[in-house]
Amino acid sequence: MQPQLLQAAGRRCLSTQAALALRDCSHITPPYPTLIENLTIVRRHLKRPLALAEKILYSHLHDPNSLAGLKHIRGSAYLQLMPQRVAMQDASAHLQFMTCGMSQTSVPTSIHCDHLIQAMEGANPDLKRSIISNKEVFDFLESAAKKYGIEFWGPGSGIIHQIVFENYAAPGMLMLGTDSHTPNAGGLGLLAIGVGGADAVDAMTGTPWELKAPHIVGVRLTGQLSGWTTPKDLILNLAGKLTVRGGTGKILEYFGPGVEAQSCTGLATISNMGAEVGATTSIFPYTASMREYLHATARGAVSHAADWAQSKAGYLRADEGVEYDEVIEINLSELEPTINGPFTPDLSTPLSQFGRVVKEQGWKDELSAALIGSCTNSSYEDMTQVADLARQAKKAGLKAKVPFLCTPGSEQIRATMERDQLTATIEDVGALVLANACGPCIGQWKRDDKQGQENAILTSFNRNFKSRNDGNNNTMNFLTSPTIVTALAFSGRLSFNPLVDTLEGSDGKPFKFSPPIGTRIPQMGFAPGDTSLYPPPNPEPQVDTDIAISPSSTRLELLEPFPSHFGPSNPRGLELPALKVLMRVKGKCTTDHISAAGPWLKYKGHLTNISQNLLITATNDEGGQMNFAYDHNHGPSELPSGTIPDIAQRFKSRGTPWALIVDQNYGEGSAREHAALQPRFYGCAVIVARSFARIHETNLKKQGILPLWFVQETDYGLVGAGDSIETMGLESVFNGDSSAIIRLRVTKVTGDVLELDTKHTMSLDQLKWLRAGSALNHIRASR
Repeated sequence: MQPQLLQAAGRRCLSTQAALALRDCSHITPPYPTLIENLTIVRRHLKRPLALAEKILYSHLHDPNSLAGLKHIRGSAYLQLMPQRVAMQDASAHLQFMTCGMSQTSVPTSIHCDHLIQAMEGANPDLKRSIISNKEVFDFLESAAKKYGIEFWGPGSGIIHQIVFENYAAPGMLMLGTDSHTPNAGGLGLLAIGVGGADAVDAMTGTPWELKAPHIVGVRLTGQLSGWTTPKDLILNLAGKLTVRGGTGKILEYFGPGVEAQSCTGLATISNMGAEVGATTSIFPYTASMREYLHATARGAVSHAADWAQSKAGYLRADEGVEYDEVIEINLSELEPTINGPFTPDLSTPLSQFGRVVKEQGWKDELSAALIGSCTNSSYEDMTQVADLARQAKKAGLKAKVPFLCTPGSEQIRATMERDQLTATIEDVGALVLANACGPCIGQWKRDDKQGQENAILTSFNRNFKSRNDGNNNTMNFLTSPTIVTALAFSGRLSFNPLVDTLEGSDGKPFKFSPPIGTRIPQMGFAPGDTSLYPPPNPEPQVDTDIAISPSSTRLELLEPFPSHFGPSNPRGLELPALKVLMRVKGKCTTDHISAAGPWLKYKGHLTNISQNLLITATNDEGGQMNFAYDHNHGPSELPSGTIPDIAQRFKSRGTPWALIVDQNYGEGSAREHAALQPRFYGCAVIVARSFARIHETNLKKQGILPLWFVQETDYGLVGAGDSIETMGLESVFNGDSSAIIRLRVTKVTGDVLELDTKHTMSLDQLKWLRAGSALNHIRASR
């Protein structure tokens, strides 16, 4: 594979002038007649108006009659669903699928190489270096894709979410993706849900995928955006209202007159960042802008089919009179540009107040870097608005005062930018265009300056946890629109407000930006760029393809099944064995804390190696130190404390199953499945939390870890490192009493004993996963 990819890296600067060719849409068009038939059955049972999200979910039920007789569905019933498509990122999901013994996937599937390209010098050198340094992983992914009939999007093709949006997304579809920002595709009127790899394997094997029916929150939009205000400001504002937990277990369904005026790609930005409030996904009704975008991306046949589905059965809009669980009103005319951060995506500040906040917080009024693009904001509309500001600045004789980095979301966007002179325009004022990949947004940024220093960056990304972008715990990442990022790049100051402030032009006169103007769809259509990066659609499996993984590889490792916690070796029967508490984690603990990104991403295909980063940026509540754990059962030659991975490895080597005590919204952020795989690899059996983030809680269940919630959140502080835990009541749950309280008998290191009540969210199927040791173990045993 390597020579072809290197040739592609060299060709990426030769964008073609040709527009996209019409494509065969048969494998990407939802089966609307079947879905409408299923929905008709559901309507007979429910006899009430349905939300759009409900229409799509219920029409994808494995058995549409399964809702018969149910009075309460939202927030209560477990749905058995049949997704139509899966998009995978890198190796972890595929390694799990390979253990299932199937010759091909049951649904169309794609795999994307976007996480391993490090930003350093610019697009071409970074891509070439990545192809060489990650050859083993890319070769594995390409050969595995060939073997199982999976579409392979190689390095340089773009970010998974942008590629899905440009090529696969279709109104009314249900799809899964192994990344938390999969809901980006909701901008095209479908339900796209971020999951872990084991969930994706359900769909890939034709196993019904289980989802607890979400609550539906209606977000009514009125008014219109104007001036500097963008769709990004809408979702940043909403994140400030809902917080990072406010959307958990909910779908955000937008409606109202304000929806119709938004661009399709602007809707995608809003859907993308719904993940930052914990929402299951976000969705919009089918609009004229979606129809326009489908035609512009050579998918006119999909739009014609969607038009039929809407006219035939109202499938792509909510019913009149639908009752939402909650309604949020947002007047777009009242919004202003917004900046969120640092260190959390829900700390929202209007731009007009941000200068005051900078002063009150004592932050240096300095910007150290400005970054635009990523899966959230690299649309043609975004880039034309940025180019408009760059032209204004150039006319005034200005150049960016700080490093100004631009990440195109896909080869299609990159090529179109280049053809339409957008790339040249932003490069003229000092921008560096990076490869079509996640890059700095996911921590793939070789940043040599500011290490260890407090500094502020401004980005159009979607997430801003500590250390996420450059590995520096002191880098404050503020999230905003690409236009505000661009304007501040010319100022170099955090407090600069381009709506009212001026800069000094090269002629010494005051210069003030005009509100940026953008174009939604390129006049000449989208340019495909290097078509060698595009896979053939719907490929047939090449079952004789050899997939070789060297036993000595440090990057790839075949997965071994996890053992069950139950069986002859467990004297407690259907209760978990006695567990030791590894530690009590303090405060915010995202999946970035549990399994760090950046340089560790190269080990995503090697569980043993990546597990060495387990919880290395988490804080121990007993002492307040980062990456520190106690070992109350250490031997005479062992130290009484160590790093968290070190102590976890000791427990594993002793055969000691263990538990973790954690705080609120544990596992928020990325859908990073390794945050569940790694503790399981070291022997974790239970995690007890004040609350969990949705994707991570499911990932834990899939890997055979029991997530429990404190009934009394104050009990969190009563359990600490070295304590022993025994479950009481789990056997009753296994035996059919789903409402049984699972009590924990805690024996403190002092010998004192206390009992604490916990609750669980395990369904009947999830209990089967737990008993088998993992969901994959259960799938294998069932075939």
